[in-house]
Amino acid sequence: MKTTLLISWLALACTSSVLAQDRIYRCGNEYTNTVSEAQAKNCKLLSGGNVTVVQSARPAASAGVKLASSGGGTATPRIDSSDQRAKDSDARLILESELKKAEARQAELVKEYNNGEPEKLGPETRNHQKYLDRVAELKAALARNESDIAGIRRELGRVPASSGPIAVK
Repeated sequence: MKTTLLISWLALACTSSVLAQDRIYRCGNEYTNTVSEAQAKNCKLLSGGNVTVVQSARPAASAGVKLASSGGGTATPRIDSSDQRAKDSDARLILESELKKAEARQAELVKEYNNGEPEKLGPETRNHQKYLDRVAELKAALARNESDIAGIRRELGRVPASSGPIAVK
């Protein structure tokens, strides 16, 4: 009797300690279970679910990127102006080539669409619904490609114009 009571009491104590975990607070991107720290930083109490935090080392700075210290004591990456100009030039070239491809595709679609009356293909002569479906797909493709062109042009407007060719050694 005593052993059964002792075993059931130990089992109850073990399960209650597992269920009664500390409260976890989220402070921006940090988590804490210290109440005083959470109150000092105005952290929010997390409810439900478990929190797993994985610590990792800071990534090493890549070539051409320097870490400059700002007034707050945190390091921010700085890129040399020549590197930035090269990146902007590359971005502009890529966007311009994408724009040319999209405009060529638009011309093909407009020619195929033929003002809403494209040529009927073999099986479409007997099945008018197939023809109507293809016309609707062409119209949607035209609209989609038109919005792609507008988006590429917006992006080109955001990329600074290159101030001349960059010498490559």
